[in-house]
Amino acid sequence: MAQIISTEPSDLQIAAEVLGAGKLAALPTETVYGLAADATNGSAVAGIFSAKGRPHFNPLIAHMATLEMAERYVVFDDISRKLAEKFWPGPLTLVLPLREGAAIHPLVTAGLTTLAIRMPRGPIAEIITALDRPLAAPSANSSGRISATSAQAVQDDLGAKLELIVDGGACVVGLESTIVKIENGQAFLLRPGGLAAEEIEAFIGEPLHRLDQRAAIQAPGMMASHYAPDAAMRLNISEVRDGEALLAFGAQRASGADKAVATLNLSPSGDLHEAAVHLFDYMKRLDAAGAKTIVVEPVPHHGLGEAINDRLSRAAAPRD
Repeated sequence: MAQIISTEPSDLQIAAEVLGAGKLAALPTETVYGLAADATNGSAVAGIFSAKGRPHFNPLIAHMATLEMAERYVVFDDISRKLAEKFWPGPLTLVLPLREGAAIHPLVTAGLTTLAIRMPRGPIAEIITALDRPLAAPSANSSGRISATSAQAVQDDLGAKLELIVDGGACVVGLESTIVKIENGQAFLLRPGGLAAEEIEAFIGEPLHRLDQRAAIQAPGMMASHYAPDAAMRLNISEVRDGEALLAFGAQRASGADKAVATLNLSPSGDLHEAAVHLFDYMKRLDAAGAKTIVVEPVPHHGLGEAINDRLSRAAAPRD
């Protein structure tokens, strides 16, 4: 199993050395734990796809330490630059044209002429600074499965495939980053996430355009089936059936809630930020309860609820 280390400076230096040697490490961010590799090292990046079982047509996010570092690899338009200056570091990913001659390995972009980038919070930023190279870091879980928001969740899933895990505690956001692309002066929401779309819209003064769910993959998190537990899922329920596990929300329970083999409430007070923090952890815990189906009470679609419902709908999607 992977060695679990702390966020002390000496341990972060160890993590930087491991990544610099082309090996894999799981690192905490404010969103979820990331499975990190040097984004300029093709062999290291290939290790991400192998460890996760991730299809190679699904691109990765490159994590940067500073805006100046990002400019080495991508070309910013005016709106994207303003978004970066406003929301970085934080849970916002921007999809931008790849700069000619940029050292990012083609596996990271999945053959696209664009690169998804963000500046994360937490010890990962110190590691990137020490390396002076961006890190490709999708969520540290098997492809299509529930994202990890704790070091133990990473160890349980991928520990046998990693060199080390940096334990930064529970993630404070709990959902992957929001992904935005500016094209012909218009802003497109490619994936809702830990930064509410309303905040972005208020800042740029225009609505974010939503893509058809059948749109071609332009960024991570756009596959129809994703974030899935072993159990089937039933969403927006009004009734719990015998033998089902219940993922609840708010103060009012669905009919038959007493029949549930296990119940966890994302937020008894109906707080969407609290619900986002608990989402993946509670899905994993209910999945471990052994029910064949996890049922989910309705979650509002505004604010972070848009991202929560996106993850739930992909978790409940038909699987190959």
